[in-house]
Amino acid sequence: MTFTRREALQTVAAAALAPIASSLEAQPASAPAAAPARPRIGLAVSTYSYWHFKTEKYPIEKVIDSAAALGFSGVEILHRQMASETPAYVSGLKQAAFRNGLDLVMLSIHQDFVDPDPALRKKDVDHTVHCIQLASDLGIPAVRLNSGRWNTIKSFDDLMKVKGDEPPLAGYTDEDAFKWCIESIEACLPAAEKAGVVLALENHWGLTTRPENLMRIYKAVRSPWLGINLDTGNFATDPYAGLEVLAPHAVIVQAKTYYGGGE
Repeated sequence: MTFTRREALQTVAAAALAPIASSLEAQPASAPAAAPARPRIGLAVSTYSYWHFKTEKYPIEKVIDSAAALGFSGVEILHRQMASETPAYVSGLKQAAFRNGLDLVMLSIHQDFVDPDPALRKKDVDHTVHCIQLASDLGIPAVRLNSGRWNTIKSFDDLMKVKGDEPPLAGYTDEDAFKWCIESIEACLPAAEKAGVVLALENHWGLTTRPENLMRIYKAVRSPWLGINLDTGNFATDPYAGLEVLAPHAVIVQAKTYYGGGE
């Protein structure tokens, strides 16, 4: 099925308005009809947009200043771009955002749950739990998750050539990967709930290249502390069909004007 840009935007808007509609329907018949609230959509910019993994890290403090000057309402922090995790540095970022009237909306981290080695999966679970606490310390309400991938295609450019369709390691199947990913995310949920931080699983190539695969993981976990981070540039096939599938479950959207990754 093919969708126009207008239809795709209508799908996203309908998903955002659904909780409002439900609350209105739940009001007693005798209650006066309240004017429908207008949903507020905040626009943030990612620190990655200023860096792109160049040799020298672009300071996050400068991103915050620039975001405020440009009229954004928030900043998404790429974990790998942080200069450190010291209390002084973390507090400095919080203060910079506060002084500029900005929210820190998401901490984007890198981890990989698609690995046959339980010790390596546990290492990435521990890393995720650590980053959940870091997000809480920063006052950030969401952490971006990846599912991970087989890494049988080493070059990201080559992965893009096959639209993220990566073969499993010899002796394993995607069924193994689904099991590992679901179990690893479930292991992170107690920390997420305790910290009040939502895990946002992205359609970020690897196992979640296909929207149906992302939805399989999301539905299997079934937790209010797991949502979807919808990236508009990470669809291997028809983006509008993918938007229709993922938008109703998205807690945050990463919108970009280019396909895949890199420049």
